[in-house]
Amino acid sequence: MEPQIRFCMSADGTRIAYTTYGEPGLHPVLSVHIWPIPQGFDSPEDSAWYEEMASGRQAVRFDRRGTGASQREINDVSLDAQIADLAAVADAAGFKTFDSVGFADGAAVAAGYAAQYPGRVSRLVLSDAYSRGEEIARPEQTHSIVTLIRDNWPLARRALAGLFTRGASIEAQRSFSSMLRRAVSAEVAAQYIEYQNSLDVRLELAEVRTPTLVVDRPWAEMNWSAAAVSVAALIPGARLISLDAVSGLALARALRKFFDETSGSERVATLPPGTAVILFADIADSTALTERLGDAAFREQARELDTALRRAIESNGGTAIEGKLLGDGVLATFGAAREAIACAAAIHETGRHAGLPLHVGIHAGDVIREANNVYGGAVNIASRVASEAAAGETLVSATVRDLARTSASVSFEDRGERELKGVSEPVRLFAVRKA
Repeated sequence: MEPQIRFCMSADGTRIAYTTYGEPGLHPVLSVHIWPIPQGFDSPEDSAWYEEMASGRQAVRFDRRGTGASQREINDVSLDAQIADLAAVADAAGFKTFDSVGFADGAAVAAGYAAQYPGRVSRLVLSDAYSRGEEIARPEQTHSIVTLIRDNWPLARRALAGLFTRGASIEAQRSFSSMLRRAVSAEVAAQYIEYQNSLDVRLELAEVRTPTLVVDRPWAEMNWSAAAVSVAALIPGARLISLDAVSGLALARALRKFFDETSGSERVATLPPGTAVILFADIADSTALTERLGDAAFREQARELDTALRRAIESNGGTAIEGKLLGDGVLATFGAAREAIACAAAIHETGRHAGLPLHVGIHAGDVIREANNVYGGAVNIASRVASEAAAGETLVSATVRDLARTSASVSFEDRGERELKGVSEPVRLFAVRKA
């Protein structure tokens, strides 16, 4: 199928252009290309990458804000704004879950999204990545090029072309300079260079819980190998490989191998029909909070938290059970244990921001479904497990621990067997801990 260009709107109203390759309905991979290269200006190596990745799956890429066919006049190129762009493209394309690939500074966007929406990204690949801008350019170098861009854009384009196409022919450098002239304004180019130098995504990388491959490629004199090692060390369980060639085809083949090897972990965590992973949570010490805040203030905060929890549940692949949000506790079901555990981390963070800490319990078992509700002993156990958790803590049953131990990128602390109210046999509980 011929590539199709479409448009969507980011959270701040910025128009983003994206292109789909391959057949709709196949498992998708969404890539964040290196700035400043927009769609239509790919090298032969890049074209080979998309052709290979679109074989047997749907591949999607988008023009970074302020470049190419995306909205050109912008004021914000921050990491948060660009993560919102990726989110808008994923939603517009209709992807509930997808593999994600980020190149160079685009790797920060892909990793930042994976950290914020762990249930949406199945597998993550970061190529030519770095965790801090100072790993690839000193501040004084950045200042010099930014000043040149704003003072003399034609000369700056030639300098950037020499940097990005180092070792290439004069004709290739001229072509790159011409691409810059057509793809981005001088001011936006300056903003991107400043953004790249100010990047520091060490905290975001440490929060990634998606199976991750970090790829180091030989970019002539641009030796980013140390940066790649740093990125891989920051992401729990990440795998690092070094390729002998920059070739897009070699990269695509390495990715396919990684995708094939890691697809089994998803199947392990998926439950059979009629079974669900059940997450139950409620506000810790709600009675004391009500007395301290007053009924009206407490209910207002609870309503705001309710909305945020719905978003977190949906973002992590879960289904919120209507009538079971905050009034009677939070109840949601998931198809995989790792999704529920990722959601628990997200809702704890949401509760902390709202000043309403939660305790969370997760269990898996057979359920009875009626309309948008679930019943059964497994639901009751999930509620009782939550009641055993301390404020800000997630406890899971042994069933959930067994399902998630190879796929959730967390560790489990054995809390022993507990007698739970209304449950005939003791249940062994485990506290979720960061890996």
